[in-house]
Amino acid sequence: MDDQKKQILSIISNETKSSIDQLPIVTPSVYASIFSEYAKEHDASLDDEHTLAQDVLNIACSNLTTLQGETSKNANLLSSNTQKAIHAIQAKDEESLSEVLKETQSLKEEIEKLKEAIYKDELTNVFNRKWLHDNLLMSGENNFKEAGTLVMIDLNYFKQINDTYGHIVGDKVLIFIANALKKSRSNVVRYGGDEFLVLFHHNVSLQAALKTLETIREDILKKKLKSGDDAFRVSFSLGATAFKKGDALNKVIEDADKNMYHDKVEIKKRVTGI
Repeated sequence: MDDQKKQILSIISNETKSSIDQLPIVTPSVYASIFSEYAKEHDASLDDEHTLAQDVLNIACSNLTTLQGETSKNANLLSSNTQKAIHAIQAKDEESLSEVLKETQSLKEEIEKLKEAIYKDELTNVFNRKWLHDNLLMSGENNFKEAGTLVMIDLNYFKQINDTYGHIVGDKVLIFIANALKKSRSNVVRYGGDEFLVLFHHNVSLQAALKTLETIREDILKKKLKSGDDAFRVSFSLGATAFKKGDALNKVIEDADKNMYHDKVEIKKRVTGI
């Protein structure tokens, strides 16, 4: 599968995932129908779906095999280093302890790289949904471990950007927005397609979180992005809500989405296109 097709399928998949998140029940036929509609919008051919599915499965299996191999290797190294450390401590062998320390530091770096591969969005390099579920939600549940503030970010006129300048430029816009959101110094998650979540610690008030992101938005609005000889600008709408420990992620996102409505109306009065 060539890189361009992979990119388009990734975009279609993210748009489909974003759409089905709003549905209480999703059957395979519903998913297929929504996926097909987005594929039509992107002029993506699904005629040879069997080959396409096989390619996707092969890539996924290859990535999983690599990940499993790295995990197994690091687990074995950790076990080996632990045994070395025990023997060195028992023997009071400072030279061996020093060697174990170096190996452990190297192993720590490998584990951090592995965590990054698991938890980072491949395109924008911000956190993905898996990171959100594994780090901020209770184990095996959909509820937050701690209180905080969630801000939902939705790009304005993103389809217009893709239709006018193409998906490669669209991808660059997503990277640009993601890097801008990192200036909030809080956790940024690509939630799907052109939607991001910014999650603030409980010691940051709702008002402070909004002020931070409104400042970032104003900075973005002052800039023009270039595509060939053309220039355009990007903007986003935002909706924020505070949440308590134990609150359900879906409900928190639903509240943030509702709170975005007024902001979207107001920002689109100021920014009428790209």
